[in-house]
Amino acid sequence: MIIISESYLFYLLIPMVAFLYSTVGHGGASGYLALMAIFSFPSVMMKQTALLLNLFVAGIAFYQYFKAGHFNKHLFLYFALGSIPAAFIGGLLSLDPSLYNKFLGLILFFAIARMLFKKETSDLKTKKIPVLLALLIGVIIGFLSGLIGIGGGIILTPVILLFHWGKMKEAAAVSALFIWVNSASGFLGQLLSGININTNSFILVSLAFAGGFLGSYYGSQQWKNRRLEYFLALVLASAGIKLILF
Repeated sequence: MIIISESYLFYLLIPMVAFLYSTVGHGGASGYLALMAIFSFPSVMMKQTALLLNLFVAGIAFYQYFKAGHFNKHLFLYFALGSIPAAFIGGLLSLDPSLYNKFLGLILFFAIARMLFKKETSDLKTKKIPVLLALLIGVIIGFLSGLIGIGGGIILTPVILLFHWGKMKEAAAVSALFIWVNSASGFLGQLLSGININTNSFILVSLAFAGGFLGSYYGSQQWKNRRLEYFLALVLASAGIKLILF
């Protein structure tokens, strides 16, 4: 296992991942988990660290998108009401390490598909959201978020765009706050389950926050990041293959 204090490459990649994810309103948990998988971190440490970093990066991403006027509070509330309690329950639970790795690998490939095959919806008319369906989707995403250690944005954003419930910038703003509340709920569940926070996590927080601040600023100002997403997809694919096959 690589010791985190000696892994300078890991420290360098954390703010890069935060930068890339935050450009589209995400906290970066799947990216952090991918890096931790590549660097052979124990699964017990992965979830808590990813959720903690999510809190800071998704928080600054939401602030930037909110300030730019892209937040739709009604779109957020429908999903959040179902997701918050479900994320807390998921955070209380633990998976077998082998099952956790394979399940996480599938989530990472979902993230890749979301980035490579997303469609812009800026010219499409948005549709009214079925409240009960939105609540159900929130419950499912929230539970997975707490269980795996992600904020759920990589699932929520494509759902919003697929059903034309919001435009790209709206989806990014809503996903940022959605990720934050789910990460907070899941992290609280982790704390109540008795986990201890690694002191090195706070170094990672400062690095991720710096990257997230820059990424969300450019993303909220319509900065184009398509080529960078291809690089991020490569990182996720490497980790996904490692998790599923080994």
